[in-house]
Amino acid sequence: MNTIYLDNNATTAVAPEVLDEMLPYLRDFYGNPSSMHTFGGQLHRKVEEAREKVAQLLGVEPDEIIFTSCGTESDNTALMSAVESFPGRRHIVTTRIEHPAVLNFCKHLARKGYRVSFVPVNNSGQLDTDELLNAVHDDTVVVSCMYANNEIGNIYAIPEIAKALRERHILFHTDAVQVVGKLPIDLKKLPVDMLSLSGHKLHAPKGIGALYVRKGTRFFPYIIGGHQEKGRRAGTENVASIIGLGKACELAMKNLDEEVKYLTALRDRLETALLQKCPDSRVNGDAASRLPNTTNLSFEYVEGEAILLRLNEYGICASSGSACTSGSLEPSHVLRAMGVPFTAIHGSIRFSLSRYNTEEEIDKVIEVMPGIIKELRELSPFGKDKTQESLKCS
Repeated sequence: MNTIYLDNNATTAVAPEVLDEMLPYLRDFYGNPSSMHTFGGQLHRKVEEAREKVAQLLGVEPDEIIFTSCGTESDNTALMSAVESFPGRRHIVTTRIEHPAVLNFCKHLARKGYRVSFVPVNNSGQLDTDELLNAVHDDTVVVSCMYANNEIGNIYAIPEIAKALRERHILFHTDAVQVVGKLPIDLKKLPVDMLSLSGHKLHAPKGIGALYVRKGTRFFPYIIGGHQEKGRRAGTENVASIIGLGKACELAMKNLDEEVKYLTALRDRLETALLQKCPDSRVNGDAASRLPNTTNLSFEYVEGEAILLRLNEYGICASSGSACTSGSLEPSHVLRAMGVPFTAIHGSIRFSLSRYNTEEEIDKVIEVMPGIIKELRELSPFGKDKTQESLKCS
């Protein structure tokens, strides 16, 4: 049975071109790029070439890129750098729908005595930009707002927010993990101070990420030790993965426009058909402003965990808007922040596509999904006449 992988916001396949670029540096050229000898030192040049490729995708200078281990480290580093660089300020602004890498770090800072404003979203998952900006005051050290949401795909008004915060001299960080490689970004025109990205979201390997820090921005390292990354992130460089990230950014820059059109068409084909064929279904998020590869759908009166298990029998990989599959009794914090109805929130499924998905794969999902939903509703004790209290994860 062939796997139909539609969980690309969780992770992506390593592109064949990326793997080919990496292999020599896993097998033959294994030296330390900080070494004085040629065997190791030659790798320093390859790291810098990769840095240039990442910088080109973002429209920045290479020395504004710091390599990290992942998006979470980049997010944590940005926030910790801000509070360390401006110790006199004790207020942080973020949103209720951030990735846990930001949300939980802000909660950690709150336990340390910082005041954190968590800005809400509306029923379509969109922010009121004025409300976010009104939360900022003279004691604010940093504002962190994701560029696009990993669960529902919503894109946020980052240019507008960045411009307003620049005028007020407030640090601005954006988690762009779900955007880099999917949409054009030109940070020469976008005045954010720090931006996070992760390699495994754009067909590079896991374990590699980057943090953009605008030249002139105060910066305090999160990982302290050696001189690597010009003292901004200690630790021996993950050379092969850095090279892979550089290649993935090169591929993304080359194919971006075509991929946006292709993925939008595939997503719309899937979404339109499932809404038509599955009664009592709905889109979660802002259909007018979202990532081209993402749709989050709620199927009322069934549970996402059951849907995923049935899809898995057909080799179809997706993810649930409910956290039941991870052992939590709580549904997605994003969908809860949006006020998704209780009858729908537990039956939420995210399909996230990549360049490697085909029309035939989408058609297979369209073929099997209506039957799965119908069968589960017939078996489910959660009918339309059930009370809200009875709709619990099982």
